[in-house]
Amino acid sequence: MKHCPRCNQRYEDQDLNFCLNDGELLQELETSDAPPTLFMDPPRTTRENWAEPQSVPTSQGQQIYGYQQPQQMYQPPMSAMANTVADSTMPTISLILGISSWVLMCCYLGFPLGAAALITGFIGYSRSSKDPQRYGGGSMAIIGMVLGGISLVLTILFVILGVFGQIIGG
Repeated sequence: MKHCPRCNQRYEDQDLNFCLNDGELLQELETSDAPPTLFMDPPRTTRENWAEPQSVPTSQGQQIYGYQQPQQMYQPPMSAMANTVADSTMPTISLILGISSWVLMCCYLGFPLGAAALITGFIGYSRSSKDPQRYGGGSMAIIGMVLGGISLVLTILFVILGVFGQIIGG
Protein backbone atom coordinates (compact mmCIF):
# COMPACT_ATOMS: atom_id res chain seq x y z
CA MET A 1 0.00 0.00 0.00
CA LYS A 2 1.18 3.52 -0.87
CA HIS A 3 0.29 6.91 0.57
CA CYS A 4 0.80 10.58 -0.31
CA PRO A 5 2.96 12.44 2.24
CA ARG A 6 1.20 15.78 1.47
CA CYS A 7 -2.51 14.87 1.60
CA ASN A 8 -2.24 11.44 3.30
CA GLN A 9 -4.39 9.81 0.60
CA ARG A 10 -3.93 6.01 0.49
CA TYR A 11 -3.75 3.97 -2.71
CA GLU A 12 -4.01 0.17 -3.10
CA ASP A 13 -2.65 0.14 -6.66
CA GLN A 14 1.08 -0.78 -6.53
CA ASP A 15 1.65 0.48 -10.10
CA LEU A 16 0.68 4.03 -9.15
CA ASN A 17 3.67 6.28 -8.37
CA PHE A 18 2.17 9.78 -8.04
CA CYS A 19 -0.81 11.11 -6.03
CA LEU A 20 -3.92 11.69 -8.18
CA ASN A 21 -4.92 14.75 -6.10
CA ASP A 22 -1.74 16.82 -5.90
CA GLY A 23 0.89 14.90 -8.00
CA GLU A 24 3.22 14.22 -5.06
CA LEU A 25 5.50 11.16 -5.21
CA LEU A 26 3.86 8.28 -3.32
CA GLN A 27 5.69 6.46 -0.55
CA GLU A 28 5.32 2.88 0.61
CA LEU A 29 3.44 2.36 3.84
CA GLU A 30 5.32 0.32 6.35
CA THR A 31 3.31 -2.73 7.28
CA SER A 32 3.87 -5.25 10.00
CA ASP A 33 4.01 -8.04 7.39
CA ALA A 34 7.76 -7.57 6.99
CA PRO A 35 9.93 -10.14 8.76
CA PRO A 36 11.60 -8.91 11.92
CA THR A 37 15.17 -7.72 11.78
CA LEU A 38 17.61 -10.40 12.84
CA PHE A 39 20.44 -9.21 15.05
CA MET A 40 23.42 -11.51 14.83
CA ASP A 41 26.05 -12.03 17.47
CA PRO A 42 29.20 -9.94 17.04
CA PRO A 43 32.11 -11.79 15.41
CA ARG A 44 34.44 -13.58 17.76
CA THR A 45 37.75 -11.96 18.44
CA THR A 46 40.95 -13.65 17.38
CA ARG A 47 44.50 -13.11 18.39
CA GLU A 48 46.43 -11.03 15.91
CA ASN A 49 49.83 -12.45 16.85
CA TRP A 50 49.03 -16.15 17.16
CA ALA A 51 52.69 -17.21 17.06
CA GLU A 52 53.68 -15.33 20.22
CA PRO A 53 54.56 -17.41 23.25
CA GLN A 54 51.66 -18.12 25.52
CA SER A 55 51.32 -19.64 28.93
CA VAL A 56 49.61 -23.03 29.16
CA PRO A 57 48.76 -24.45 32.61
CA THR A 58 49.49 -28.14 33.19
CA SER A 59 47.75 -30.59 35.48
CA GLN A 60 50.41 -29.97 38.16
CA GLY A 61 49.70 -26.23 38.16
CA GLN A 62 52.93 -25.33 36.34
CA GLN A 63 53.05 -22.80 33.56
CA ILE A 64 54.56 -23.93 30.25
CA TYR A 65 55.56 -21.28 27.78
CA GLY A 66 55.49 -22.25 24.14
CA TYR A 67 54.26 -21.34 20.73
CA GLN A 68 50.80 -22.03 19.49
CA GLN A 69 51.12 -24.15 16.37
CA PRO A 70 48.61 -23.92 13.53
CA GLN A 71 46.84 -27.10 12.56
CA GLN A 72 48.73 -29.22 10.09
CA MET A 73 47.28 -29.48 6.64
CA TYR A 74 46.02 -32.81 5.36
CA GLN A 75 48.70 -35.06 3.92
CA PRO A 76 47.70 -38.12 1.93
CA PRO A 77 48.90 -41.50 3.20
CA MET A 78 52.24 -42.77 1.96
CA SER A 79 50.56 -45.41 -0.21
CA ALA A 80 48.87 -42.65 -2.22
CA MET A 81 52.16 -40.80 -2.56
CA ALA A 82 53.87 -43.96 -3.83
CA ASN A 83 51.62 -43.91 -6.90
CA THR A 84 53.09 -40.64 -8.14
CA VAL A 85 54.97 -40.90 -11.42
CA ALA A 86 58.66 -40.11 -11.29
CA ASP A 87 60.05 -37.74 -13.91
CA SER A 88 61.77 -39.76 -16.63
CA THR A 89 62.08 -37.14 -19.36
CA MET A 90 65.85 -37.29 -19.85
CA PRO A 91 66.05 -41.11 -20.02
CA THR A 92 63.19 -41.12 -22.53
CA ILE A 93 64.98 -38.55 -24.69
CA SER A 94 68.15 -40.61 -24.44
CA LEU A 95 66.33 -43.75 -25.58
CA ILE A 96 64.70 -41.94 -28.51
CA LEU A 97 68.03 -40.43 -29.56
CA GLY A 98 69.76 -43.83 -29.27
CA ILE A 99 67.17 -45.54 -31.48
CA SER A 100 67.25 -42.63 -33.95
CA SER A 101 71.03 -42.83 -34.14
CA TRP A 102 70.77 -46.50 -35.21
CA VAL A 103 68.14 -45.71 -37.83
CA LEU A 104 70.01 -42.70 -39.25
CA MET A 105 73.51 -44.21 -39.05
CA CYS A 106 73.55 -44.62 -42.83
CA CYS A 107 73.13 -40.84 -43.24
CA TYR A 108 76.11 -40.18 -40.95
CA LEU A 109 73.74 -38.88 -38.26
CA GLY A 110 74.79 -41.66 -35.89
CA PHE A 111 77.60 -39.48 -34.61
CA PRO A 112 75.64 -36.41 -33.41
CA LEU A 113 72.57 -38.39 -32.33
CA GLY A 114 74.74 -40.99 -30.54
CA ALA A 115 76.64 -38.25 -28.72
CA ALA A 116 73.36 -36.59 -27.69
CA ALA A 117 72.02 -39.96 -26.49
CA LEU A 118 75.14 -40.47 -24.38
CA ILE A 119 74.88 -37.01 -22.80
CA THR A 120 71.14 -37.12 -22.03
CA GLY A 121 71.43 -40.72 -20.85
CA PHE A 122 74.21 -39.81 -18.44
CA ILE A 123 72.21 -36.88 -17.06
CA GLY A 124 69.06 -39.02 -16.71
CA TYR A 125 70.90 -41.90 -15.05
CA SER A 126 72.72 -39.65 -12.58
CA ARG A 127 69.44 -37.96 -11.62
CA SER A 128 67.67 -41.27 -11.10
CA SER A 129 70.59 -42.54 -8.99
CA LYS A 130 70.69 -39.48 -6.75
CA ASP A 131 66.92 -39.01 -6.24
CA PRO A 132 64.93 -42.13 -7.20
CA GLN A 133 61.73 -40.78 -5.60
CA ARG A 134 61.66 -37.80 -7.94
CA TYR A 135 63.43 -39.11 -11.05
CA GLY A 136 63.00 -42.47 -12.70
CA GLY A 137 63.97 -44.31 -15.87
CA GLY A 138 67.48 -45.42 -14.96
CA SER A 139 67.23 -48.52 -17.18
CA MET A 140 65.95 -46.44 -20.11
CA ALA A 141 68.94 -44.14 -19.69
CA ILE A 142 71.35 -47.09 -19.75
CA ILE A 143 69.74 -48.52 -22.89
CA GLY A 144 69.85 -45.09 -24.58
CA MET A 145 73.53 -44.68 -23.65
CA VAL A 146 74.41 -48.16 -24.97
CA LEU A 147 72.56 -47.62 -28.26
CA GLY A 148 74.03 -44.14 -28.67
CA GLY A 149 77.55 -45.29 -27.83
CA ILE A 150 77.46 -48.24 -30.23
CA SER A 151 76.05 -46.11 -33.06
CA LEU A 152 78.69 -43.45 -32.34
CA VAL A 153 81.50 -46.01 -32.60
CA LEU A 154 80.02 -47.66 -35.69
CA THR A 155 79.52 -44.31 -37.43
CA ILE A 156 83.15 -43.41 -36.77
CA LEU A 157 84.20 -46.84 -38.15
CA PHE A 158 82.06 -46.36 -41.26
CA VAL A 159 83.63 -42.96 -41.85
CA ILE A 160 87.14 -44.37 -41.39
CA LEU A 161 86.39 -47.33 -43.70
CA GLY A 162 84.92 -44.96 -46.25
CA VAL A 163 87.99 -42.74 -46.19
CA PHE A 164 90.35 -45.75 -46.47
CA GLY A 165 88.20 -47.16 -49.27
CA GLN A 166 88.55 -43.92 -51.19
CA ILE A 167 92.31 -43.82 -50.60
CA ILE A 168 92.94 -47.47 -51.55
CA GLY A 169 90.41 -47.58 -54.39
CA GLY A 170 91.14 -44.17 -55.81
